[in-house]
Amino acid sequence: MQWRALVLGLVLLRLGLHGVLWLVFGLGPSMGFYQRFPLSFGFQRLRGPDGLASPASGPAGRPGTPGGPSVPSWLQPQVPGAAAGRRRAPRRPGPDVCGPGHWGYVLGGRGRGRDEYEKRYSGAFPPQLRAQMRDLARGMFVFGYDNYMAHAFPEDELNPIHCRGRGPDRGDPSNLNINDVLGNYSLTLVDALDTLAIMGNSSEFQKAVKLVINTVSFDKDSTVQVFEATIRVLGSLLSAHRIITDSKQPFGDMTIKDYDNELLHMAHDLAVRLLPAFENTKTGIPYPRVNLKTGVPPDSNNETCTAGAGSLLVEFGILSRLLGDSTFEWVARRAVKALWNLRSNDTGLLGNVVNIQTGHWVGKQSGLGAGLDSFYEYLLKSYILFGEKEDLEMFNAAYKSIQNYLRRGREACNEGEGDPPLYVNVNMFSGQLMNTWIDSLQAFFPGLQVLIGDVEDAICLHAFYYAIWKRYGALPERYNWQLQAPDVLFYPLRPELVESTYLLYQATKNPFYLHVGMDILQSLEKYTKVKCGYATLHHVIDKSKEDRMESFFLSETCKYLYLLFDEENPVHKSGTRYMFTTEGHIVSVDEHLRESPWKEFFSEEGRQDQVGKSGPRPRPQELKVINSSSNCNRVPDERRYSLPLKSVYMRQIDQMVGLI
Repeated sequence: MQWRALVLGLVLLRLGLHGVLWLVFGLGPSMGFYQRFPLSFGFQRLRGPDGLASPASGPAGRPGTPGGPSVPSWLQPQVPGAAAGRRRAPRRPGPDVCGPGHWGYVLGGRGRGRDEYEKRYSGAFPPQLRAQMRDLARGMFVFGYDNYMAHAFPEDELNPIHCRGRGPDRGDPSNLNINDVLGNYSLTLVDALDTLAIMGNSSEFQKAVKLVINTVSFDKDSTVQVFEATIRVLGSLLSAHRIITDSKQPFGDMTIKDYDNELLHMAHDLAVRLLPAFENTKTGIPYPRVNLKTGVPPDSNNETCTAGAGSLLVEFGILSRLLGDSTFEWVARRAVKALWNLRSNDTGLLGNVVNIQTGHWVGKQSGLGAGLDSFYEYLLKSYILFGEKEDLEMFNAAYKSIQNYLRRGREACNEGEGDPPLYVNVNMFSGQLMNTWIDSLQAFFPGLQVLIGDVEDAICLHAFYYAIWKRYGALPERYNWQLQAPDVLFYPLRPELVESTYLLYQATKNPFYLHVGMDILQSLEKYTKVKCGYATLHHVIDKSKEDRMESFFLSETCKYLYLLFDEENPVHKSGTRYMFTTEGHIVSVDEHLRESPWKEFFSEEGRQDQVGKSGPRPRPQELKVINSSSNCNRVPDERRYSLPLKSVYMRQIDQMVGLI
């Protein structure tokens, strides 16, 4: 009997030792949303001197170890069928994964002392602090908007350093950075309309709408980019029109006395002036630019980016359905299908620049940033708004190809070994890595993943971009993950990271994302605020500035920051479902937009377009949007006070961007 007691004592001692190691070194269970990951007490997961879990194999060594940074596994070529290539469908929630039993399992036994990440980010975000941040975000918008109205209106943008207005560069038509966006139509005022409503400023909203109606005209000798005019101007006019005519008036009284659909008529006028871009193109893919008076310029470029040509469907579709005129949706949908049919038969990927006459891919880079970003976004959002099955078919197929060829790093975000997940730029035909940079526009993708329910992956990708923000107090336009340094150094007040932060908070209710929002707010106040507004950072390291405040700062960046901290906003509480366009304009999701007399016509054309195109069509069971809300009706209170990403992985990401 004594030997049995001795054996039992040794077993209990061993279990106790393992328990202590688990508590001290953080080898606990994943905090993932979707899967129950088995506990692992293996000693191979102990953190080394660099503070990171030891990798399972040599090639994925960590920066910060003796001898300098080693090569990340993101450089490794994809192997068909291998785990590193992650050729898989998106993870789907299990039926019981969000129940009390799951959270009890995940959280049970986490009694160890809190590390620096938990101390900084865990726990409740006090209501007083949230209100303070909400007011700071509102004040940021008001400061920029008031200075625009005082010093720049009716010009398109504000030069916040010299307190002057900015319009098209008439002296240099080749200055596309300015002329693609500025059309001499009071861009910043138009773009900010729905932000005024969301912040509950009915008097200023009504005043701004009347100013737009009375002073803005599109009968201008301005050559603008079709994409920019669509998302910034057309989208804002439609959003404001829907706010004015909403019988529920959730944001307060935003009605306009004697309003006669003027904003809708203006949207129609602008769209008609954009239509020549879709004419005389052999593929149906539009020209990138039009002159608002004369149409497509004689010397127009035949090359356009995929996002620019394929991200018009939301705004054009809304306009068609409000007017009962299929023309606008038809041309936008034709462009999407034309691009889709040019994708690689081998990988399913698209390139970033195409010739609109020949259909030849001029730019063969496939990624999630500039040139492709909103194309993917609008495949999903078009389905959400209009309910057209083919849009979801295309999105599901595109998302699968993205996971197969662009995603590198470990399989799971919140457990296992290897580098954190990252989406890289590859050749559309071979799937081989083309370069080692990512751009700031890609930071929108975690927000899109939230919409389809792939929250776990969104958490990891967001954490990577947030780590870059922490290092520089801004997001450089391009960041080289191999060199741990920016390739392009400016930051034009972009909203993409804020947008993903807001949507992740809505999905998880984790105060971590309120802390992230506070960091972003404070950085903007510290580094970009100038005499008459907020200025573009010319250099994210030395914080030198450029005299420009782009319109999306008011229409998106300030809006998402405000909504992040305004839990009681009608967007969240009115009972109406809302969706944001790629420019951050709010659109209610209702049955009216899902009704169109031309639906069968579109469906029949879609079937004809697919004839002769190789590659399997999605099976019916794949046509369901991955929606975590059906499985996670609420996030338990105890879950909200734990890090969304385990500390060991946060530290790993911080180290991989050179933050520590």
